[in-house]
Amino acid sequence: MFSATRRRLALWYTAITALLLLLFASGVYLYVRSTLIERIDDTLNHVVEVVERSLIIEPVNPDEDRLRINVEDSFRDNADTVEDDHIDLEWFSATGELLWSTLSEPLNIPIHANLTGETVHIIKEQQTDWGDNPLLLRQITQRVEVGRQILGYLRVSHPWFEVTKPSRQLIVDLALGTGLMVLSVGASGWFLSGKAMEPVYDSYQRLKQFTADASHELRSPIALIQTNVQVALADLELTESQVTNYSHYRQQLKLVERLTKRLGTLVNDLLFLARQDSGRITQGFTPCPIDALLMEVVEEQQLFAGEKQIHLALQLIDPPTSVTDPQLLETWFACQGNWEQLVRLFTNLIGNALHYTPNKGRVTVELAQIESVSGLRHSHNQLQIKVNDTGIGIPSEALPKLFDRFYRLDPARTHTQKNQLTANTTGSGLGLAIAQAIVENHQGQIQVESKVGEGSAFIVTLPINAEV
Repeated sequence: MFSATRRRLALWYTAITALLLLLFASGVYLYVRSTLIERIDDTLNHVVEVVERSLIIEPVNPDEDRLRINVEDSFRDNADTVEDDHIDLEWFSATGELLWSTLSEPLNIPIHANLTGETVHIIKEQQTDWGDNPLLLRQITQRVEVGRQILGYLRVSHPWFEVTKPSRQLIVDLALGTGLMVLSVGASGWFLSGKAMEPVYDSYQRLKQFTADASHELRSPIALIQTNVQVALADLELTESQVTNYSHYRQQLKLVERLTKRLGTLVNDLLFLARQDSGRITQGFTPCPIDALLMEVVEEQQLFAGEKQIHLALQLIDPPTSVTDPQLLETWFACQGNWEQLVRLFTNLIGNALHYTPNKGRVTVELAQIESVSGLRHSHNQLQIKVNDTGIGIPSEALPKLFDRFYRLDPARTHTQKNQLTANTTGSGLGLAIAQAIVENHQGQIQVESKVGEGSAFIVTLPINAEV
């Protein structure tokens, strides 16, 4: 229990820290990427300003007001300037015709003014002087005009790998750093959760020890009281003249005897559960013939069943006809287990079935060997014991809590059905908790199926060869 809690705490520490680191790494990545883009856009804008100032504007004819750009004189020096920065220039006429470019092949990208920068795709057949790297370009297009006359368009391009290359490296670095941090936090979380669980574990151990010790100490005085009451009842010989005086005394002694029996049962149940929790129950597993064990328990419960006119029967499902080995047939219903614990388990289940079944009802105990498949290829045999009754049933909302300690159904829910019972239905609420503890101690499972007013079925599966 504490190991599972420690694992959950460590996983929560690690998961929350990993989420925070992921958010932090994403923020750093987006910040660095936007910074790189802004840096490229600033460079492109700067190049546009420099080239625009260096443009040589001259009239087309001396007698006309129309102007034009002297392309050869304007871009001769700029081509050498931008080559070192992986920047390419393109000059287009006012009609969008490419007049001059530093690219070996034209991009065939439509012209439109864009001063904020944009990212454009180029197909492989139109790759430029940058080789196989650039499939994307960052571009700024400036419209050059004098007055109302458009002289042309200047487009400046920068390879996008100046952003993607450092961005990819940053992703690798952040992933590596985040992974190492998550591993470190996981180890730290495991250590810290262990430290945090130490006082809880110590308190729980002291509580279990106290419960075990208290239960053990209570057994002796309860047994002594019960013995003295029984002796007093046995030695009490009343005459006719003493009946009036001692009838009340005898009634009180019987009440004390009944209460001490109930208290002794409760203490024994608490002691069993305390030992189960602390792991101090010795296994003592031996081959147990479950068929013989059930016959013994059913025989013991027949007296109570007869008082309520309940039909109590044991059904053994025969092995398949293909099984002919005499030794295998002899041990067909045998498993490794603790005889006393298994007797207590099925006594509780059959006793409950009889207790909550109205007069003239039916309780059937069925024993069979089944094959359970674990995984794709592995299978192992198990014994399945079903205790079916025609009792008052259990509400569906109560099934998840049925095996909790001290849990008892709300009497108001089944008041009508309980009025049909002849026996008192009160109990300590530990019987099914003990049954579940015994089943788990044998590496088995216990399930319940029930419908109100129709009855219940408790299904116990026990492995043939439980791990000791």
